[in-house]
Amino acid sequence: MSAPLGEFDLIARYFTRPAHRADLGVGDDCALLPAPAPGEQLAVSTDMLVEGRHFLPDADPQALGHKALAVNLSDLAAMGAQPLAFTLALALPQSDAQWLQPFAAGLFALAQAHDIALVGGDTTRGPRNLCITVLGTLPRGQALLRSGARDGDDIWVSGCVGDARLALGHRLGEWTLDAATLAAAAPRLDRPTPRLALGQALRGVAHAAIDVSDGLLADLGHILQRSGVGATVEVDACPASAALQAQDVARRRQCQLAGGDDYELVFTAPAAARDAVLAAARRAATAVTRIGRIQAQPGLRLVDAGGQVVDNVYAGFDHFR
Repeated sequence: MSAPLGEFDLIARYFTRPAHRADLGVGDDCALLPAPAPGEQLAVSTDMLVEGRHFLPDADPQALGHKALAVNLSDLAAMGAQPLAFTLALALPQSDAQWLQPFAAGLFALAQAHDIALVGGDTTRGPRNLCITVLGTLPRGQALLRSGARDGDDIWVSGCVGDARLALGHRLGEWTLDAATLAAAAPRLDRPTPRLALGQALRGVAHAAIDVSDGLLADLGHILQRSGVGATVEVDACPASAALQAQDVARRRQCQLAGGDDYELVFTAPAAARDAVLAAARRAATAVTRIGRIQAQPGLRLVDAGGQVVDNVYAGFDHFR
């Protein structure tokens, strides 16, 4: 076994890349970033993934590198922002090359796909903790805020929701999936797709948006609270993959409505803008599904395909519960 690397050797070997732009780079005490162009503003978000809380100790490091950046890019997507740069703060129990090499490969593969540069960060010894801060840009005044939903808006969701929770339930021993079902669902948990193109295409069309990290209903609830409105959601309209459709109704609804980790976008838009929403989805090559309606009356009401009321027993993920 090779000798453990020191902090700066670790950074140099795994996390230093040639700057793909002259104004973006890593290696000084601070990252120097270009100021937004006139009429633009910066969007900044930070997320951390903690071993034992957000991922299991035996998680594939390459997939984990992808996911660590993807969950942060998803925040930019929810605002309609274009990625610019990111920083990485990394705590590791040891400088293990067999873990670091695939982690860095997964991280930089996604970074390259979205033309986003690593511009700084920190490393230390400790329980495994991955903390990324992302920066993006967008036209001033066009951010998709949580506070923009209006009475009469349609509620939409991108892609399919629930597969990540379905795979996690198998890994936690809550239920058992056959090999084919697990193979279909697991990539949604391990390698989520940040919906950046959709978020940008929805600027000027959608009123409000959020990404699904803690559960569809829990995250929609943040929009309702910030916007001072209520909603009715048709639970059976929520888009489900073939793997999830094969589950019983109780499990499917639990995974879709409270599962989280999907990193799809939930957004609202005027009913008159349905054609514009579908056109934006086509430009982004991302399916979208209408699942409900924003209403002035506060509260979240659930109904099934027949219009019958469904009890809301679907609590999302809470980091301190």
